[in-house]
Amino acid sequence: MPMYAIIEESGGQRKVREGDEFLIDLVDGGKAEAGRVITFDRVLLLSGEGVANGSKIGAPYVAGATVTAEIVEPLTKGEKIYIYKHAPKKTYKRKTGHRQPYTKVRVTAIKG
Repeated sequence: MPMYAIIEESGGQRKVREGDEFLIDLVDGGKAEAGRVITFDRVLLLSGEGVANGSKIGAPYVAGATVTAEIVEPLTKGEKIYIYKHAPKKTYKRKTGHRQPYTKVRVTAIKG
């Protein structure tokens, strides 16, 4: 089984493996250069072949564990979200949309 980690990022938890690509909150306002290396040090769990006894569980974080990633796209947009507003029994209807900006990263290494 390949090594994976669960990291805490952008207010949530994410399961990542080497080579995975995912979206994170903007880095440097979307002005970071592609290829820049980012390190995630809030690792909650490590598991897989390279870990002794099968897995390491943090309390709350695994000591010395890091996940390294590189920026693939400094600025990309997420899926469009639609917001509907209406007032019952009135002629008021509004539909607006929003696309959140993100930074796309690729996991290059998991160390622990």
